[in-house]
Amino acid sequence: MAETSEHAWNETDLPDLTGRTVVVTGANSGIGRTAAEALARAGAHVVLAVRDPERGRAAAVTLSGSTEVRRLDLADLTSVREFAAGWDRPLDILVNNAGVMMLPRQRTRDGFEMQFGTNHLGHFALTNLLLPYLTDRVVTLSSAAHRWGDATIEFDDLDLTARYTPRRAYAQSKLANLLFTLELQRRLTEAGSPVRALAAHPGYAATNLQSHAASPVLRACMKAGNRFLAQDDRAGALPTLYAATQDLPGASYVGPDGFAETRGAPTLVGRSRAAADPLTARRLWAVSEELTGVAFRLVGGDVARP
Repeated sequence: MAETSEHAWNETDLPDLTGRTVVVTGANSGIGRTAAEALARAGAHVVLAVRDPERGRAAAVTLSGSTEVRRLDLADLTSVREFAAGWDRPLDILVNNAGVMMLPRQRTRDGFEMQFGTNHLGHFALTNLLLPYLTDRVVTLSSAAHRWGDATIEFDDLDLTARYTPRRAYAQSKLANLLFTLELQRRLTEAGSPVRALAAHPGYAATNLQSHAASPVLRACMKAGNRFLAQDDRAGALPTLYAATQDLPGASYVGPDGFAETRGAPTLVGRSRAAADPLTARRLWAVSEELTGVAFRLVGGDVARP
């Protein structure tokens, strides 16, 4: 739990990560970049997994510590497979950070609704393909949006063809992130793996994620909110860093400890009833395997350090 004394947990409390390797998706900007910066400063070798390598390199040169840039487009399962096929060494921590938010109706290269396809299916495939190399944990970014309205997994219409709204699609994808974490942890435990699956959310953090909202009015409101209400991306990255480095139980969910979990120091937080349903989590996993063609596997067990 986050500290309640005079000192609230922050990035200066990160342990020494020398010798550890971390992959952060979407690490060229926002919370991903800030988390990558802190992890590299703590001694980790950080791989910035980004859709645009040029932007990734521009971000990497501003970071202190050991970094590299690799291309990864989560909206393209071929790109996800290529990234994983190029991985050949132990991986301590995978941070599934990248995401899109409240876009106009779009589809991924594989034909999935863009928010569900990028935020959930892309990370689902990436995680399972990298599992044989993972030694410590997977941290997946969700959002308080998983509680919005009647957020649910629309199994009969995952693309929301009949009732698409940017808000409903985003909420579904963030709910999927939590259900994925829940079922991944169950499978890891059942397999006797020491790897842990955790989730985090940043609260209300000012990033460029909100700038792609479908509605001009919503974009204007978010711009004003980012300026006057939101915490900065450094504070928004704290739950990710806490989940990535602290000794927490599997399936833990980390968020800010302040009002309505919008800001504050990182702590363990609750989730909606829908996000804690193991039957829905198992059903989502089965559907995700079918859609991506990627299954849970711990080939050869844990990858030993050289």
